[in-house]
Amino acid sequence: MKEVNDLSKEELLELLSDYAKNWLAHDGLWFQEVEKEFGLETAIELDRRAWEKFTMIEAKRIMKRLNIEPGGGIPALIQALKFRLYAHINKQEIVKVSENRCIFRMITCRVQEARKRKNLPDFPCKPVGIVEYTYFAKTIDPRIKTVCIACPPDPHPSDYWCAWEFKIEE
Repeated sequence: MKEVNDLSKEELLELLSDYAKNWLAHDGLWFQEVEKEFGLETAIELDRRAWEKFTMIEAKRIMKRLNIEPGGGIPALIQALKFRLYAHINKQEIVKVSENRCIFRMITCRVQEARKRKNLPDFPCKPVGIVEYTYFAKTIDPRIKTVCIACPPDPHPSDYWCAWEFKIEE
């Protein structure tokens, strides 16, 4: 019988992807049940509150694992974004990088693409995204400001689902 310690690097990476998919599936199922019971507006508000707390926990754990000191600026944020659970199941990119600014784009999004396959409209995740990315960035460095460039229900180009600008103004 195999144990986690017996897995190859490739198997561990596949397991990590499975864990991320399971986490996202649970998040989606929870959301759907709340939406059925209380409606979309309430479900989004409760999801927003949960993400406010979760995203800080995730950022702190990533910082601890990678020995990222608080206040590390945009370079620390870029490093941490690469280790979020989403990074293992969604294609993302970071562009227009400088010492005080970067733009993060979600190229593929499992949630939005599943809805697209079912001919459903884009999920209006902007209210949750604003909280999620703002609190994640501020946990890495309180000086970082987060600006939403595009996120459903906003129109967005076909080459990404959402985009966020992170900057430090000095």
